[in-house]
Amino acid sequence: MRLVRHLSDLPYAELEHGSVVTIGTFDGLHLGHQKLLDRVICSAADKGIASIVMSFEPMPGEFFAAEQPPARLMRMGEKFQELASRGIDIFYCPNFGLAMRQISAADFIRRILVHGLATRHLVVGDDFHFARHREGGIEELCGASVALGYEVEQVPSVTVDGIRISSTLVREALAGGEVEQATALLGRPYRMSGKIIEGEKLGRTLGFPTANVDLRRRQSAVMGVFAVRVQGLPGGAKDAVASVGTRPTFDGTKPLLEAHIFDFDEDIYGEHIHVDFIAYLRSQIKFDDVDELVAQMHCDADNARSILAADAA
Repeated sequence: MRLVRHLSDLPYAELEHGSVVTIGTFDGLHLGHQKLLDRVICSAADKGIASIVMSFEPMPGEFFAAEQPPARLMRMGEKFQELASRGIDIFYCPNFGLAMRQISAADFIRRILVHGLATRHLVVGDDFHFARHREGGIEELCGASVALGYEVEQVPSVTVDGIRISSTLVREALAGGEVEQATALLGRPYRMSGKIIEGEKLGRTLGFPTANVDLRRRQSAVMGVFAVRVQGLPGGAKDAVASVGTRPTFDGTKPLLEAHIFDFDEDIYGEHIHVDFIAYLRSQIKFDDVDELVAQMHCDADNARSILAADAA
């Protein structure tokens, strides 16, 4: 899959016969997003043309709520990896700056969709809006489609128990410790990915060495202690217990993902791993002393082992 940040960098030779496009933030790539992607990929294959996902960086919600942005479910790199694994050809992800915020619906359609992305078939959700002040919607898209030579397909939302799946709903489930509910909305466990960095080795001194991953997020969608599986290391998936937080017992300030991999002691600094969240164990606690913390860590590890063994059965 090709990542493109500017319209001028699009591979126009590959778009000579047009493209199938979908647009959105796609944060988390939940089941509703996956339904859109399936339609894009199937339509592109039927027509023999390129498939394109258009998203934005930063996400609009982060831009408009700069002081208190919504917790990001996926970093841009994680979104890229997931889209690539699903067979999308081009990930067009422009900067969400002043020009993008002020573009009119008509200019967006003509300049970006038609002249830029060579859209022949546009796939959107049933709540899709675009351009400045969200002035554009399905009526504007359909109204311009005949004259500009593209068709519009509107895909109904996916619901669970009558509730529309959304990135907001996934965030709410994770924030409330409802990891199993988030898994149902995503169609897979919630995942954080990143490179293992060298930490202060506090876990090792306590008998719980950890693989530490810098979250690189202004806000994390999950906080607390979890039963997890670590993917990406030799030998396949590995069971672990993980903490996401600031280590309040040691007066930490920077959020960090720390995973203690069971029955594992190898030098893996610099490795890129994926941490899949299977179950929520507890919230972060500031303990009175280190002995109390270590005792709880043993309980957390035992609980995680039991949960993961049952999950694998």
